[in-house]
Amino acid sequence: MIFAAFGLALGQLGDRRFRRVLLLGVALALVLLVAVYTAFLQLLWWLTPDSFEIPLVGPVTGIETILGWASLLLMLGLSIFLMMPVASAFTGFFLEDVADAVEDRHYPHLPPATALPWADALRQSVNFLGLVIAVNVGALFLYPFAGPLIPVLFWAVNGFLLGREYFTMVALRRLPPAEAAALRSRYSGTIWLAGTLMAAPLSVPIVNLVIPVLGAATFTHLFHRMMLAGR
Repeated sequence: MIFAAFGLALGQLGDRRFRRVLLLGVALALVLLVAVYTAFLQLLWWLTPDSFEIPLVGPVTGIETILGWASLLLMLGLSIFLMMPVASAFTGFFLEDVADAVEDRHYPHLPPATALPWADALRQSVNFLGLVIAVNVGALFLYPFAGPLIPVLFWAVNGFLLGREYFTMVALRRLPPAEAAALRSRYSGTIWLAGTLMAAPLSVPIVNLVIPVLGAATFTHLFHRMMLAGR
């Protein structure tokens, strides 16, 4: 079910509306990453002295420049983790557009979906963004005990969160909250696995810019397949 849904999502990547959302999503990701990097760099420069004295060597200057280049490499690495909040923020802003494009092509017989009010979608997205950040900060304390399984733990934790959020946002377009929660509970394992398969490529630079669009489309297909299976 998951791979069939992903294949359909991948096949629609050339859709004009997909391309529009993809460009907007890439712009959002870059803005957030640049904003975080700028704030980090300013903090680094504020904490770094103009020079310091090394015995037998004398004063050393240019520390800010060295740390600036080092921080760029650090932020490129951290972008792997930062893409998780970016993907979560994506749900509130663009998921509706992707889901509409998927349903127009593959499920044209359906009546128009009930769009979640923009304010509610934004509030839910912001709340989820805070949850993703909090959970990942908490998971930092578990990573030292995970050893070589750190990537698996990272993907599993974020896969659970992303799968739950993406599926819920898609389901609420067609179902009351109680029914959406019941369907999510019935297929919780599939949703977690789909979220984990979405979280893994989010760790790959460049590729991760496309994943939120494909994730939203994949979960739209999953929702309709689950609805069909439940009849």
